[in-house]
Amino acid sequence: MRVISKPILIEFYSNPLYKDSEEALKSWHDEVIQADWNTPHEIKAQYKNASIIGNKRVVFNICGNKYRLIVSVSYRLKAFYVKFVGTHKQYDDVDAETIDLFK
Repeated sequence: MRVISKPILIEFYSNPLYKDSEEALKSWHDEVIQADWNTPHEIKAQYKNASIIGNKRVVFNICGNKYRLIVSVSYRLKAFYVKFVGTHKQYDDVDAETIDLFK
């Protein structure tokens, strides 16, 4: 799978407030680019704590659920589009099905 908007992840973990997310986000990225998922079930098989939500989106728990990462998935294009990355508290204040902080 391709990860669109990787610079957003880098910007996030480069912020001193979120530096502890760097290793986990890099690991997530490395695992995703090696994957070849065709269905949400295949994502869940690897990421049991991921939440499959509406609008072709998946929410990943990062750093033991301290952070949340929302992506939109195109299985046909083999791509993940980063829509949101933030703390759990910030996540609680957004609509995961419509958020797009990076338009």
